[in-house]
Order: sequence, then C-alpha cells, then structure tokens
Amino acid sequence: MAYIHVKRIGDKKYYTLRISVRKGDKVIAKDLCNLGSDLSEIKIENLEKKYKKEIRKSYRTIKKFLDSNYYLEKAKKLKQKKDDYFTKEQLEKINAINLHYQSKFLKLDELSKEEILDNFLVNFAVNSTSIEGNTINLKQAQKLFQEDLVPKDKKLREVYDLKNTKKVVNFLKDKKEKITIKLIEEIHDMLLEGIDKRKGIRTHDIKILGQAFKSSPARYVKADLGLFLKWYEKNKNKFHPLILATLFHHKFEKIHPFSDGNGRTGRILINYILNSFGYPPLIISMNFRKEYLDVMNEPDNSLKKGLLQIDKKDYKKLIDFIHSQFEMSYWDFFLF
Repeated sequence: MAYIHVKRIGDKKYYTLRISVRKGDKVIAKDLCNLGSDLSEIKIENLEKKYKKEIRKSYRTIKKFLDSNYYLEKAKKLKQKKDDYFTKEQLEKINAINLHYQSKFLKLDELSKEEILDNFLVNFAVNSTSIEGNTINLKQAQKLFQEDLVPKDKKLREVYDLKNTKKVVNFLKDKKEKITIKLIEEIHDMLLEGIDKRKGIRTHDIKILGQAFKSSPARYVKADLGLFLKWYEKNKNKFHPLILATLFHHKFEKIHPFSDGNGRTGRILINYILNSFGYPPLIISMNFRKEYLDVMNEPDNSLKKGLLQIDKKDYKKLIDFIHSQFEMSYWDFFLF
C-alpha cells in the first residue's frame, strides 16, 4: 500500500512517497522518493507515471491527501472570523473544502459537473433512505437510475423512495426561494409519492421511540413551524451556513411536522440551505446511523427551555458530527 508520509522539522512539513509491504508477520515501510515541502509542486500525474504499479491501488487515497492538504494549507492563510460554534481547525477544514469547491469543482465543464453530481445524488439517495430502513444497496440503485432496472425482491415503496429522492433533489437544484411551509410541504409530498397517502402537516400526536423530548402537539405543529421559520429568516445570516443547517435540521426534526418522511425531508433541507449559501452538499452516511440518531437527541435540553432556544454546549456533539460528515462526504464525492 502506498501513502504520503509527513515529517515535521521545525515549522516545515516534508513529504515522502512511502510503500508498506508485508513480509511474514512484519510490515516493512520503504521510501520510494522524497517529495519536498511544497504540496503545490507534488502532482499525482507525475507520481503515477513513475510509480504506476506501486500506487495503482492507492491512487485515490494519495490524491485525496494531496488535494485536501493543499487546500487546507491555503485555508490556513486566510483571515477568518472567530466562530462561537466551530474551532479554528474545523473552520480551516470547511474553508479548504469551499476553496476547492469554488476554484475547482465549479470551474469544471458542465458535463463533468453533471457526472459528479449524479454520482453524489445516487449515494445521497441510498444513504438517506437507508437510514430510514430502505434495503436497496448502492449497486442496485445505480442500475435503477441508469438502466431503470428494478431490483428483485424489493418492495415497490423502496423503489419509489429512491426515485422520489432523486426527483426532489433535481426539483430543488436551481431553486433560490426562501424556505416556507408551502415549500416544505411540496418537498414532502414529492418524497412520499406512491409511498404514504398521509400528506400535509400531521393532525395527530406522535411519540417517537427513543426520543425523550416530545414533538410538537398536533394542534401546535403548524404554529411551531411558522415560528421556527420566522426565526430562521431573521437569524440565517448570523450563523455559519453549516451551523445554520445543523440547527435547522435538529429543530425541524423535533417539531416532526409529518406522519412519515421527516428525516428524509430534513436531510434534503440541509443541502438546500447549504446550496443557498454557495456551499457544497453533504451526505449523512448510513454507516454512522446510530451515532447520527444519538447526537440528534443531544441538544434536547435546549428545546425543554423553548423551541427557539440554543445552548451552545447542548449542540456541540451534533455540530461536530455534521462537520465530520460534511468533510468526509465532500472529499469522497467531489474529488476528481
């Protein structure tokens, strides 16, 4: 396995292309070449020409390291405002992503951008629906979207679940309108098409298993949603976009305005918010489902003081989690 080894001498970092080889019970590391201290001078294409055999299996890992660290070094040189919710290191990583997104991804030709976004969309749909119990895997979803091939032994609602998600994401792609109850209902209606006839704001009380905080009583759902959206419009420029999307997601899920489809609607809205501020979308991975559900309950103490209350310490674990998903999904799906 090939990788980039980093050695710090004083204030400088020096990079080496290294390969690890197993010999019996031991793993031996061998340096292939010194790469210097300037990441901008290290080109994956040049390494591939000279060490194609050695780096073939690790090509994407090496490219991810080079790109993410190069833009991180650039981000560290930027003047950045202090944020009450993110650490300096977290902000630098977000800025690195946004630098890459703005200067590399958005400058691509339309066909290349479309291919990357299509791949992202398939993965988003699979992960978001899997969190809710959908059993269609990535390979099956790719065939469904690309060849219209319905996987065997899967429920029709699972197929609609994926297709509806794709339809909604494409519907919102170029929209710039503000978030209203009408828009949220429209998103929800499209997501639940062919799956659940219970559309519109719920008119019955619910108790969510494993959630200590009680969702809005039926008679107050629409009023709570209206109050929350007014708060959002008033405060949306006071928070970092990723913090804003995180706060929105938590409070929306706790209102729980629909009988079904709240999580899927909420994750769509996270990316709608990020896009409205010029940030790339994120995927909450199904591999972290338990952690996601756990951290979504962490800020409930703030809600006990009132729907619009925000205590920074209550939201820390959720913010850290969403930040990690943002970072991971970006370098996984927007690296080219």
